[in-house]
Amino acid sequence: MAQKIKVTSKKISVFYDQKRALHNISLEIPCNKVTSLIGPSGCGKSTFLRCINRMNDTIETCTVQGKMLVDGENVYDKNLDPVLLRAKVGMVFQKPKSIFDNVAYGPKIHGLTNSDDELNDLVIRSLEKAGLYNEIKDRIFEPGTSLSGGQQQRLCIARTIAISPEIILMDEPCSALDPIATAVIEELIDELAKNFTIIIVTHSMQQAARVSQQTAFFHMGNLIEVGNTEQIFSTPKHKKTQDYITGKIG
Repeated sequence: MAQKIKVTSKKISVFYDQKRALHNISLEIPCNKVTSLIGPSGCGKSTFLRCINRMNDTIETCTVQGKMLVDGENVYDKNLDPVLLRAKVGMVFQKPKSIFDNVAYGPKIHGLTNSDDELNDLVIRSLEKAGLYNEIKDRIFEPGTSLSGGQQQRLCIARTIAISPEIILMDEPCSALDPIATAVIEELIDELAKNFTIIIVTHSMQQAARVSQQTAFFHMGNLIEVGNTEQIFSTPKHKKTQDYITGKIG
């Protein structure tokens, strides 16, 4: 049975002033799977990620061409509300404020709860889904910065899933974490993929191999190759992919 496609980019190009960051990227992201975007620094992975929830709109010099479809709807349609889009396409950012306020922020601005009790319940459920509640339930009103790096990242994930998105974007979620904290986040990604479509930018090929079912390799603003993760790492079809995986280019 053909897998359902959640996100489709059609000839997406991105410019910062006159500098071209992405060249006609066409890519399909399957539903309820983890897709990793890999490639050297500056190759366009994060720029592509930000196209999906229109975060590039916040950069004055940025121009996006082409189509980005989520459930068949072009997110760059002028009638589409980017606030509603970002409720559907959540992004895991770094650096939280108070633990409770962090998770409560999204539901508050989207009006997802009708009372303080409902909000409290939603915050607790989100922290439980992120595997964090039992560790921090006695200090839920302390600053998020009082948490360890791994706990902070799980808090960021709790904040993202609190607004019940369908797609979660993660930009280098484990870049500053130790191996134990990284393993916890990777287990969480595995669990979340049962209910969410996840797209992750990572510099770690080992991480991409562990957590994702599909991998897309970017190089100098171009999509070089995309396929089943196991196939990409064992028998890549493109020489540039092979060279990146073996460390000849980076």
